[in-house]
Amino acid sequence: MLSKLERDVMHPTLPTLLRISMVFSVGLEYFFNAEPRPVLEIVRRKDRLRFPDSPDAAQAAYYFESLDFPVTGRALNSYLAEFESVEPERSRLHEHPGIEFLYVLSGRLELRAGEDQHELAEGDAIYFDSTVPHGYRRIGAKRTTALVVALAPRE
Repeated sequence: MLSKLERDVMHPTLPTLLRISMVFSVGLEYFFNAEPRPVLEIVRRKDRLRFPDSPDAAQAAYYFESLDFPVTGRALNSYLAEFESVEPERSRLHEHPGIEFLYVLSGRLELRAGEDQHELAEGDAIYFDSTVPHGYRRIGAKRTTALVVALAPRE
């Protein structure tokens, strides 16, 4: 019978699938989930979408593009961020579970984390606990971009 199922000669009934799952010690969902694909996804520059950090684009402190959006079940989230010149009071703080890594590709950036302020220049990197309220602000007129990687806590 297994040979017929493998060759697509016969289609199993639910009781048959249940018996097979018990024999092989797998859950019934094993037969309904798509086969795992190798984790490899190319995201072309032309396919990325650019979003502001707030619904009002005129008030945006930065824009971000997800670099890994098509990957399902990803363990981390990576973004290309471009920072705007905003007044310090317009730099909104946000927080989220996990950790964050930021690498400055160009320009200068101020990172506020809790009560602390850090100035980062091109080539600088920072790793921090993202449960602490944090926000970003471009320093100066030069275009400022960074690679941002966020990792949610393990469950």
